[in-house]
Amino acid sequence: MLTRLSRLGSALPRLYLHQRPRFVSQSKPLGSAGSAAVTELHPAGETAGHGEVSPYVKNPDYHGFSSDPEVDEWNMRIGFFFGISVALVIGGTFIHYLPDHGMRQWARREAERLIQHREKENLPLIDENYYDHNKIILPSAGQE
Repeated sequence: MLTRLSRLGSALPRLYLHQRPRFVSQSKPLGSAGSAAVTELHPAGETAGHGEVSPYVKNPDYHGFSSDPEVDEWNMRIGFFFGISVALVIGGTFIHYLPDHGMRQWARREAERLIQHREKENLPLIDENYYDHNKIILPSAGQE
């Protein structure tokens, strides 16, 4: 998978640098067969006095929260504070204090306690029989 991505990585800059051909005629127009200018194709519309103004014209630092520049700035700051700072701090704290998954820490503590107990009583750390074979009751051959 990574080798495929590395091959693609070398091709991406070529895609961005490759310029598409422009089909612009360099010859002079011949009478009525000439090409029309862009202004002739799309005439400029009459601007009415009550048209909608882009929020970017009124506020170049528009963040998309409000049309009022001051409210927009404060909403952006509050949004980023709660969205990033608080999420990282509370999220990290929550993950840190999650219970021990799979009880690995408990198993380690229990093993250390058992080793100390066996060393005090001069017993081997690992016995050849995991279970006491005297306590295991096996069925007789006739009961099978």
